[in-house]
Amino acid sequence: MTTFALLSVIVSLAALFGFVSYRLLRLPTSIGTTVLSLAGAGAILLVGRTLPGLHAIAGQTVGGIDFNAVVLHGMLAFLLFAGAMGLDLEELRRQNVEVLALSLAATAISTVTVGFLLRWVLLAVGIKLSLMGALLFGALISPTDPIAVLEMLRRVGAPKTLEAQLAGESLFNDGVGAVIFFALVEASTTGALPTPGRFVGLLLLKSVGAICLGAGLGWVTHRLLMEVNDYKVEVLLTLAVAMGGYALADTLRLSAPIEAVVAGLLMGGPIRELAMSTRTQEHVDTFWELLDDILNVVLFLLLGLELLVLPIAPRYLVAGLLAVPVVLAARLVSVWGTVRGISLVRHVAPSTVAVLTWGGLRGGLAVALALSLPRTMGPERNLLLVATYVVVVFSILVQGLTIERLLGRLGLRSAREVA
Repeated sequence: MTTFALLSVIVSLAALFGFVSYRLLRLPTSIGTTVLSLAGAGAILLVGRTLPGLHAIAGQTVGGIDFNAVVLHGMLAFLLFAGAMGLDLEELRRQNVEVLALSLAATAISTVTVGFLLRWVLLAVGIKLSLMGALLFGALISPTDPIAVLEMLRRVGAPKTLEAQLAGESLFNDGVGAVIFFALVEASTTGALPTPGRFVGLLLLKSVGAICLGAGLGWVTHRLLMEVNDYKVEVLLTLAVAMGGYALADTLRLSAPIEAVVAGLLMGGPIRELAMSTRTQEHVDTFWELLDDILNVVLFLLLGLELLVLPIAPRYLVAGLLAVPVVLAARLVSVWGTVRGISLVRHVAPSTVAVLTWGGLRGGLAVALALSLPRTMGPERNLLLVATYVVVVFSILVQGLTIERLLGRLGLRSAREVA
């Protein structure tokens, strides 16, 4: 199948599933698309028992899609940039302490907690997992997924304070999680864990470098925008900084997600007001909102179809089901500990821990990281991949569908509406 034919099939399925989600299922498009793609993949697996040729063709087609490259080195550039553009920069500034603490401390605490707790739980049921493997799982599953979180925040009435905390954390903790994850991947091949100093050095190098690059490219784009008054050219310039900045950060081995977030924040904040006319702002907003929505649907479709190529085995599914409460418990511990520390210097609402814990969704980014695990890990890689997939599906379908109800019970949706 040619690349164009494959893209045509993906977009057509995304459009069809989006239509069915809206008209029949009455579910949010992303969640409905995930449900339908999982159902379709499951049906192919069942029918494939009697018609193995069907499963082979579908599996070969889906297997030909490099999910890791599509997400980490493609979609993420657009989705992070668009998500950052839509954030309230002033509210994010007011929540800077909370966002920084959640991005750094909560991610690190969750990584260690997930690793040790999952290893102990699996050993209790007779499933062996190395400490390195457990810590790798903790590193890839602990960062909240910005794509899933931002999509969820758009459709629920979270208060602005909590929205800034959840969105800000999800946008910035990818850089932290990625540094920890790839440092552990390197350690898995050398056999020696990196020292805390190396972790901090890598984090500073990749994050600070990415921030400077994103800010520099934002400034250059601002100067270019000031010289034109044509919305078509200006939309193209925002597209250039989103794609070019991400690719350049990747090439320089900086944190491309953080670069995209910084550039997006600048484009949606001061640069937008100073360099764009009202008409241009409307066109830029429409373009990025539409692109964001389309890519979200495609991403959740691909996520569901990945079921066709997973190395499913009973013990892997058991590990995945046990990983769900482990990840939630680690999220609770990390958020509670971080919020307790913040409460010493700032007032924190009593409901903050509950909302941040349940609203910390995982998504396609975790699956993409799991797919980048070294194949030399053997069966452990398959176990971690299936466990990641189970946690992500639970997060999107269960947490994503019930967070609005949680906000209602806590009386937070009405608070946002009144505001």
